[in-house]
Amino acid sequence: MYGNNVVADKSKAFALRIIKLYKYLINNHKISPIANQILKSGTSIGANIKEAIRAQSKPDFYSKMNIALKESSETEYWLELLYESGYISKEQFESVYADCCELLKILMSITKTQKNS
Repeated sequence: MYGNNVVADKSKAFALRIIKLYKYLINNHKISPIANQILKSGTSIGANIKEAIRAQSKPDFYSKMNIALKESSETEYWLELLYESGYISKEQFESVYADCCELLKILMSITKTQKNS
């Protein structure tokens, strides 16, 4: 996908999973408000990382990565709501939630490192 950029590759793969989850929610549960929210936040992670890769400065890079971190956190929230309200199964939740948490950890590390440099 993006070559040697692990976070960009993982965020794009995650976005594709979120798109599939969105389709599942719309087709099987007809819940568009939450589906729209998770689609927006879950795909925004990779978009902001992609923008950060082409950042014009270190502050611009940090800003975009921090936005990606915030979008990851929001996506984590929507996933928890979907599971706790019974719209997705435990298996569905655990799989996609693990990917979300992995992105969160990577982005927290990146933003912490950038903030301290």
